[in-house]
Amino acid sequence: MTKVLKVRDLTLRDGQQSLFATRLKQENIDVLLPLYRDAKFYIMEVWGGAVPDSVMRYLGESPWDRLRACSKEMKGISLLSALSRGRNLFGYVPYPDYVLEGFYKEAIKNGLNVMRIFDALNDINNIKESIRLVNELGGIADAAVCYTVDPKDEPKAPAKKKGFFARLFGGSDPEPAAPEKIFTDEYFVEKAKEMEACGAKMITLKDMAGLVNPARIFTLMPKLKQAVKVPVDFHTHCTPGYGLAAVLTAIMKGVDIVDTNIWWFGGGSAAPAIELIWIFCQRLGITLDVNMDAVAKIRKELVNARKALVDFDLNKDKWPNDFDEYYANMPKEISNEFDRAIAAAGENREADLLDACHKIEAYFGFPKPNELVKNAEVPGGMYSNMVANLRALKAEDVLEEAMALIPKVRRDAGLVPLVTPTSQIVGSQAVAVALDRRKGQPDYSNKNNQFVGLVKGEYGKTPVPVDPAFREKITGSPIEKPYDVSSYKEPANPELPEFGGVKLAANEEEYLLLELLPAVATGFLKNKRKAEFEAAQSAKAAEAPKAEAPKAEAPKAEAPKAAAPTGPVFKAPMGGTVLEIKVKAGDEVKPGDIVMVYEAMKMENDLNVDMGGKVKRVLVNENDVIATDQPLIEFEG
Repeated sequence: MTKVLKVRDLTLRDGQQSLFATRLKQENIDVLLPLYRDAKFYIMEVWGGAVPDSVMRYLGESPWDRLRACSKEMKGISLLSALSRGRNLFGYVPYPDYVLEGFYKEAIKNGLNVMRIFDALNDINNIKESIRLVNELGGIADAAVCYTVDPKDEPKAPAKKKGFFARLFGGSDPEPAAPEKIFTDEYFVEKAKEMEACGAKMITLKDMAGLVNPARIFTLMPKLKQAVKVPVDFHTHCTPGYGLAAVLTAIMKGVDIVDTNIWWFGGGSAAPAIELIWIFCQRLGITLDVNMDAVAKIRKELVNARKALVDFDLNKDKWPNDFDEYYANMPKEISNEFDRAIAAAGENREADLLDACHKIEAYFGFPKPNELVKNAEVPGGMYSNMVANLRALKAEDVLEEAMALIPKVRRDAGLVPLVTPTSQIVGSQAVAVALDRRKGQPDYSNKNNQFVGLVKGEYGKTPVPVDPAFREKITGSPIEKPYDVSSYKEPANPELPEFGGVKLAANEEEYLLLELLPAVATGFLKNKRKAEFEAAQSAKAAEAPKAEAPKAEAPKAEAPKAAAPTGPVFKAPMGGTVLEIKVKAGDEVKPGDIVMVYEAMKMENDLNVDMGGKVKRVLVNENDVIATDQPLIEFEG
């Protein structure tokens, strides 16, 4: 009997998130959806992850409208899936159970079928409630084990004087034992078994950074398949150069479902392209459960979608070659590489397998392995978002320093896997440490609030305990303190007098957005209420009898420009958006006081002033976008 391989298409969610910083507009998706009807993917990932945040923050669109549009077109054809961060949902902080239930209920009501649930720390306590809720509400709970690796650059201990053993017997002291391996095959298998026991209907091995090499999949995938009874899905990325080879190995080792993207949204920092997987399946005698003729039509339209994303395209000057042309004219030596890869994967000859896959990818024009990302061990989406955010902050020059610091920050925080939200937390903190070093300040002089929460214990149990001394340095206490749901503050839903007294959130689904991402949703909903108010005013004006044109008024004089600061100033350590100002003119502050809260790289940061005295002027306003080193507060001399 021919083996059938199912496919989860990631193009409309993880593909665009990994390659284009989640900037794909609804108008581009609406063109693609009718073409997807004939492709008949088993699952399409269209929602969750960074989508709810990004579509509000950058595109001014409703996440709920996006889900409804996909459901209307694909209902009864492909299962629709979303990515949930368990206790963190689609946001960056832990939420109480009733917020989780509200979101899952609304999502399933609006057409979602599969909720892929993971926890960035692989803490089962953070996902078991989500698994229960999704199953009870009529969805399919897909639990994901986050793959990561042990650090390869453990700090070396300083040389010691000869000890008692060496002095007594001569020679040298015994070598210290190698650090214990944490992320073994057994670690991931046990996590998968626990998730199945909690009610997961599907298990995903989620390799968000593309770090799982084919030799590891050769041993790990059979163990996973043997350990659980539910279907196993494999998710990886191509950033460090392992992705295509790892997926081929997973297929040959019995995986049930693979995650892919369609050509122009595949490879690089995203998952492999389905077209290359299709070629492998043909040669393996495996049926790929997708209509590839329909995929070809989507591929042609995706060219226009990618052109619309040029400002966020990390490879805008080097697109892949056209698949149809290059496949039709594929030379014999490249065709042979597919067969060589299959033979090498079957015999676990990793070097030959990677060499063959890299030659295939080079022929088709996909990017070379990213050594910077490989060494920093970061997800593709994290990398593209760091680039986009630093570009927006005009601080791209700090990227390489920040990437090099990620392994250190990760280790300090308890060796957390790097996947949202920990990838954003660690990445943002690495940028802050890089800026600290540039200014000659001690590491962690500036800390984002979420990093403080992570080290404190609010996100759950880290794979390796945080050093109590480091925890005290970051949080003020060496004691681990888990998240307390009773401390969650429901966001206000104020009336907006400037827009006719309407509520900021007009209904339950909009209030859920406020609960999830209060700062982002507030801006999005205010703009929405403003547009509705102005449309209503225009309609009234059109219906009213026309009055005489008002007389022209004399032009108003420009407000005088604020005088340049003459006293000491406190400057922004990093660019971002001012969320809250906690001081005013005349206030006395001392070094270390929190004077502002601002958002940078999607993380909230308390701004602790590094000087003291009486505030003369606050030089910025709430919602202002500030640059690195911009003066924020002037003190009296």
